[in-house]
Amino acid sequence: MAVRGLAAPPTPWSKNLAEPKIDPTAYVHSFSNIIGDVRIGAHVLVAPGTSIRADEGSPFAIGENSNIQDGVVIHGLEEGRVKGDDGQSYCVWVGKNSSITHMALIHGPAYVGDNCFIGFRSTVFNARVGNGCIVMMHVLVKDVEIPPGKYIPSGSIITNQQQADRLPNVTEADSSFAADVIGVNQSLKAGYHCSDNASCLHLIRNESAGVVSGNGSGRDRSYAYTGSSNLAPEIVQQISDLLAKGYKIGTEHADA
Repeated sequence: MAVRGLAAPPTPWSKNLAEPKIDPTAYVHSFSNIIGDVRIGAHVLVAPGTSIRADEGSPFAIGENSNIQDGVVIHGLEEGRVKGDDGQSYCVWVGKNSSITHMALIHGPAYVGDNCFIGFRSTVFNARVGNGCIVMMHVLVKDVEIPPGKYIPSGSIITNQQQADRLPNVTEADSSFAADVIGVNQSLKAGYHCSDNASCLHLIRNESAGVVSGNGSGRDRSYAYTGSSNLAPEIVQQISDLLAKGYKIGTEHADA
């Protein structure tokens, strides 16, 4: 079951009890914590074990199609803001189509642009990461502005602007890798939505009983679904498209 988040607790710097604003097409796993003025865009995936806590610095924004993976922490200082792409001030801004991967820390004030990849256990603090940047694993980015389209190798410590300005450009292979990560996580999001919806699971379970027709090969199958569903039509269509390409959705069940 998806969790929609909690109001921020009253604190000396915030007493407005702000609550998250989560687009209905996003998926927030029940084992994640979303607290305070967090604005999550369309088709975002928030994976298990994440902590997105706008109870000190706020607000946070996460752009459409981005994914926040297992163990990510997003938090922010009371002081300090970045300018979002909408011209407003934020404690943390994560753009569109970006991946914040396992165990990464984004600590505001921080800006991560569109089409970025932040690698495992990397930290972005008091920094701006421009559009299309690839930050690999175990990296520290602090007190700098990374120009758009830069590649930061694993283990780098980037804490002054001269280092940031000397970084190499992202290659086509790097950009393709980042795009693949987005695609995989969009498939995961569709699967999670399906697993939360009895009608969608019914569709999967009856795949071999006439719901699926065709010659048996995954790419030639056609899918018809006429049951009632609480899912948005575009999510149902996305799941059907993935199934037509040969993807499978697995579920786990435990007896009470």
